[in-house]
Amino acid sequence: MSDEPDKSLKKQMPTLAGQIGVKAARRLRTQHSLSSGVWFGLGTMGLVGWSVVVPTVLGTMVGIWLDQRYRGAHSWTLTLLVLGLIMGCLNAWMWISRQDREMREENKHDE
Repeated sequence: MSDEPDKSLKKQMPTLAGQIGVKAARRLRTQHSLSSGVWFGLGTMGLVGWSVVVPTVLGTMVGIWLDQRYRGAHSWTLTLLVLGLIMGCLNAWMWISRQDREMREENKHDE
């Protein structure tokens, strides 16, 4: 018999030092994410909030201006408010989806 079965077992089983290194790195990432998790969450909520509020307010302001200049049967303010809200929600959704995708890829590489 040859030494080939022993070599394949060594390739499959990580060394003790490798296992400890992986666990230590995971623990450090967890501690870091817990300490900065609250601030990251608040920052994310703020960013998502502003990404919805800014287009909504801008649409409302432009709508008020158009209503004052060009009177019509339909309200520009309401129309542009809704349009700004939709655009803001889509913007926030795309940003959160991108962040989620990046976090999943990062976790996939860590395992």
